[in-house]
Amino acid sequence: MQAIMSPPTVKVIGANGQISLGKQFAGRQVLVEEQETGVWLIRTATVIPDNERWLHEDQASSDLDRAVAWSMQNPASDSQVDTVLADAARKA
Repeated sequence: MQAIMSPPTVKVIGANGQISLGKQFAGRQVLVEEQETGVWLIRTATVIPDNERWLHEDQASSDLDRAVAWSMQNPASDSQVDTVLADAARKA
């Protein structure tokens, strides 16, 4: 991925402590690091909720890859819906 560099621009920090980075970043989450007094590094980020973190672990990723591969080889079908519903009703 090639970085798109733009020349420095002057921004004014408003009375509420905010600056605008531009509409192209509207709604994005960012990491703000103060590297030293008056020097900030702002990076766009994707935050993963704690309860979804397991999806990004190696085992879950491998399991999901196998499940997707299986689903590609075994397309969904409604040919046995009546049988499946009858079995579920009996078990309930």
